[in-house]
Amino acid sequence: MDSIKIEQLLKDRDFDLRLELLAGENGLDRRVVSSRIQKPGLALSGFTEHIHKDRLQVFGNTEISYLATLRHDEALKRVRDLFRLPIACLVVTKNLPVEDWVKREANDARVLQEALTASTSVHGVLIDVIGVGVLILGKSGIGKSELALDLVTRGHRLVADDIVDLKKKQGGSVYGSGSEIIKHHMEIRGIGIINIKDLFGVSAVRERKKVEMVVELVEWDDKVEYDRLGVEEQKYTILDIEVPLLVIPVRPGRNLTTIVEVAARNHLLKLQGHHSAKEFQEKLSREIAQATLTRGIGDEVE
Repeated sequence: MDSIKIEQLLKDRDFDLRLELLAGENGLDRRVVSSRIQKPGLALSGFTEHIHKDRLQVFGNTEISYLATLRHDEALKRVRDLFRLPIACLVVTKNLPVEDWVKREANDARVLQEALTASTSVHGVLIDVIGVGVLILGKSGIGKSELALDLVTRGHRLVADDIVDLKKKQGGSVYGSGSEIIKHHMEIRGIGIINIKDLFGVSAVRERKKVEMVVELVEWDDKVEYDRLGVEEQKYTILDIEVPLLVIPVRPGRNLTTIVEVAARNHLLKLQGHHSAKEFQEKLSREIAQATLTRGIGDEVE
């Protein structure tokens, strides 16, 4: 291959570059003609003689930090001078913050600007439950896949089983997907590997989903006092992003599928401003306060 369009780098999953378009959409037809990359640190200082044409340029922490030391007008001039050169595109690594004015300059110059976003993988199951991305965690053999399979039979959608690839997005959200090799597949002990898409149809799966809730399955322990009110909300941190966490103890007789469905519906209610547990607690506190006040008035009359 003599060259490759920038657009193909974004779309072709075989590259696994995990790139996100930030600006310069009109420059997607530009081509990279060299497999070598370049760090344009000297170019930012004003020496642009050795910037190579049609080569991918990379901004890391050094370049971003250097721009931050300059006055805005000077930083603007340095970036504008760089974008006037015939570069293929600019990649900003490590999910570093990119100023809006840099994006505007990239758009004006038709330079594609991208970010290599933070990513990780976890052992679990990601499923879309009535539009809520639920990441199910727990030790091996506790029943994560069986729970997900039951949810699928109720009309919910599988995103990934066993290994969930997680990627941090701009704006403070995390999206999960399955790997190319095992996506749409699920391992059920006693049956083996099954293909959810083939068994239940395309509507039973989806490629990726935002993680909005984490459900951790744990073995029931009579010595542990589990949350019975739900007033205090727990959090689970993924790639420095906090999402709601529910710890659900597992024991025979508990309908985990219904519990997860209700948890997803309750999450949607909270997003609409209705927190059932807190509203109940506030109502109970008002009733207790009113009863105390009434008894106090009665005592004074006597």
